[in-house]
Amino acid sequence: MRAIVLSLLIAMSLAGQIRMPAFQRVGLDNGAALFVMPKKDLPLVSVRVSVRGGAEADPAGMNGVGSIALEMLTRGTEKRSREKLAEDLDQLGVRVQAVMSKQTASIDLEFLSKDSAQVIALLEEMLLQPKFDEGELKQLIAEKVDAVKVAKDQPQVALREYFPAFYFGKDHPYGRAMNGDELSLPKLTRATVAEHWKRSFVGKNLVVVVAGDVEAKTMEVQLKEVFGKLPAGSAFVARNAAAPKSGAPRLLLVDSPGATQTYFAIGQPGIDRVNPDRTKLELVNTLFGGRFTSMLNDALRVDSGLTYGANSILQVDRLPGTISIVTFTKTESTEAAIDLALKQLEKLQSQGIDAEQLASAKAYVKGEYPTKALETINQLSGMLTDFEIFGLNRGEVDDLISRIDAATLEQVNQTARKYYKTSGLVFVLIGDAAKIRKTAEKYAKDVRVVKISEPGF
Repeated sequence: MRAIVLSLLIAMSLAGQIRMPAFQRVGLDNGAALFVMPKKDLPLVSVRVSVRGGAEADPAGMNGVGSIALEMLTRGTEKRSREKLAEDLDQLGVRVQAVMSKQTASIDLEFLSKDSAQVIALLEEMLLQPKFDEGELKQLIAEKVDAVKVAKDQPQVALREYFPAFYFGKDHPYGRAMNGDELSLPKLTRATVAEHWKRSFVGKNLVVVVAGDVEAKTMEVQLKEVFGKLPAGSAFVARNAAAPKSGAPRLLLVDSPGATQTYFAIGQPGIDRVNPDRTKLELVNTLFGGRFTSMLNDALRVDSGLTYGANSILQVDRLPGTISIVTFTKTESTEAAIDLALKQLEKLQSQGIDAEQLASAKAYVKGEYPTKALETINQLSGMLTDFEIFGLNRGEVDDLISRIDAATLEQVNQTARKYYKTSGLVFVLIGDAAKIRKTAEKYAKDVRVVKISEPGF
């Protein structure tokens, strides 16, 4: 209750005030897009260099190659070893992060504005003169394979991989492990990794964002000097892929012998990043399972004690994603927890939400949005990258309040009925198959069982 009241107060104070700070976009002759957003409140600068395509650009059977290539940029250049590069970045206090998503492969740097010239020079070396050292590559691949094995010992983590793989299928861009798995990673060689980076890191695929304590013209000149020398290359062409057709329920049971809990996800079709229903759907999802005080969490945690938390996750990417219920429970209460989750879906579908709930959701989303999306210069860099990748504009931020306020109770309930269905659901359960197999068969005739020890997801 206190969180809701706080959100209401914040929303009232911010109403009509959420605005994207001023920025400039410059297009280079080679096709690169440069964004500069001066923001002088702190002596910090954020630089994000993104390559279009991300995990979607990984060739078939080579999932993880983009992620590997990206991380190798931080493991040495033609001039500096991994240790020397790390030391030089550390001396300047630079925070470096490789961020892989479905649409982009990005390197993020955050540093003090007084060191801008030195950091930009190091960044240029990392991006234009990567070494892709054979020994470092083998070590990184081994680390990634070990990470997959560790993930399978953590069912809450493994569920994030098994669910999209089963829901979308291996032929869909979102059905492949973004960071690779035990099957794909060992196939990668220095040649394939270096070639993938060379093909991807070209002007027509590049989005560079600088936000923070910078002089716009000076930074623009520096960026043009670095990134203007890249060849234009060939732009990544995103592949359209149809979402799985809704039909009879499907269920994947991942057998983890001896497990004392069942982790499960229940999914159905969602929307893409630019769907006109996105604001109304965010409001519905907030009430259904997007915050602590939600239908799902109240039913499964607060009222019944079947779990420590239940969420509804709304995936929005270039292609339509999923709406998924995600939670866990003790093995013996698997059926009760799934039944109760489905009951909440049915309740939302049949009863909808009322005016008081909608007002609460509107206040919550308004209050949460600035800290979730616009508080730091790194978040602002991410927003500008989204503008370019998804074809959005500043109205995505500036008009948010008006879009929320314009959503009527009738419209929001129509949205709830449109997207939150009770049929054709896709289930993924991770648990002890010997104990929950019969329960699983209650929810789908089409049940597939795999052992968690099997390679891949």
